[in-house]
Amino acid sequence: MPGITLRGIEKRYSRSAVPSVRNLNLEIGDGEFLCVLGPSGCGKTTTLRMIAGLEHPTAGEIRVGDTIVDSVEKGIYVPPEKRGMGFVFQSYALWPHLTVQDNVEFGLALRNVDRKTRRAASDAVMEKLGIAKYRERYPSDLSGGQQQRVALARMLVVQPSVILMDEPLSNLDAKLRLEMRAELKRIHLDSKATVVFVTHDQWEAMTLASVIAVMNEGTLQQLDSPDNIYNRPCNRFVAGFVGSPPMNFIELGQGETSELSASLRKYLDGAGLGACRGSVGIRPENIQVEPPAAALPGQAYSSQATVTGIMPTGGNWIVELTVAEQKLFATTNAPPRIQPGDRVNFQAGRADLHLFDEHGNRLPDQGATPGQPEDR
Repeated sequence: MPGITLRGIEKRYSRSAVPSVRNLNLEIGDGEFLCVLGPSGCGKTTTLRMIAGLEHPTAGEIRVGDTIVDSVEKGIYVPPEKRGMGFVFQSYALWPHLTVQDNVEFGLALRNVDRKTRRAASDAVMEKLGIAKYRERYPSDLSGGQQQRVALARMLVVQPSVILMDEPLSNLDAKLRLEMRAELKRIHLDSKATVVFVTHDQWEAMTLASVIAVMNEGTLQQLDSPDNIYNRPCNRFVAGFVGSPPMNFIELGQGETSELSASLRKYLDGAGLGACRGSVGIRPENIQVEPPAAALPGQAYSSQATVTGIMPTGGNWIVELTVAEQKLFATTNAPPRIQPGDRVNFQAGRADLHLFDEHGNRLPDQGATPGQPEDR
């Protein structure tokens, strides 16, 4: 299956407008499942539409395999229908006046495939996705999950070498989303197609992707494996965007500091990490909260805090801590032995501290989980 290469891609909707996508360089490997992740308005859907040929870049070049499909400088543009791609829209875009069978066969009919071959191909795909029994129904007679499967079947039946999906699970309830994530993983393994999947849902990206591209304000922030995106975020935006509850940040800064930052700076100096003058991030699950007598072995950072809240989430608990004026959040999957108002030690191992400079960039070799693979 072909890979996709984006070089120097920029997209402006007018000459005076701020670019929706700026200087985007992206390599998507053969058969890779890439999730483009970011907040609303970050340029992820625009990027997907440019790959599909539904939007024209203002600058740059897009290749699919060895073929240039879009180049502003060379004046090359290949229309969407000739790019060999399958596209699943957020709204599914099913024809309301066609049955499930006719919707699934629609792409093959456009290619002038004979009726017998169309029927055999669509039957095989519908059986695989569990919608064959709905073949005579219309989209209005289907649930959201069933419509999603029809949209996938219509795309898969033409056997695209590249699959593009724009937040296709956003309209489904939690149970259906989980089922469809598993379905998409299976489809990718079976088809071995190159997949580009746009989402703002970090858990979709973490569970589906082999590689994640995190975007913000039209700029690629980090391209990496899900493990590295989570455990070795390259800057504060990525660190704060990925994770729920989000990462705790403690500002170190210059001059006057809080009680917590002063304590942390003293610890960093003693651990040989005193060059950090930006901020320290700690994920909630890496904070251990114990009664004052307990302590972690080794070179863990430890400080006193007051428990100000405990919030059950069904299987996990979020513990709110206050140190001086700063609030921190910890999570635990065991029922906490503490109550609001208790004074406790909160502790974090040295390897669980993510250090960032004053510009928000990650300082090297800090915060990695032992045994974590190298950056991509």
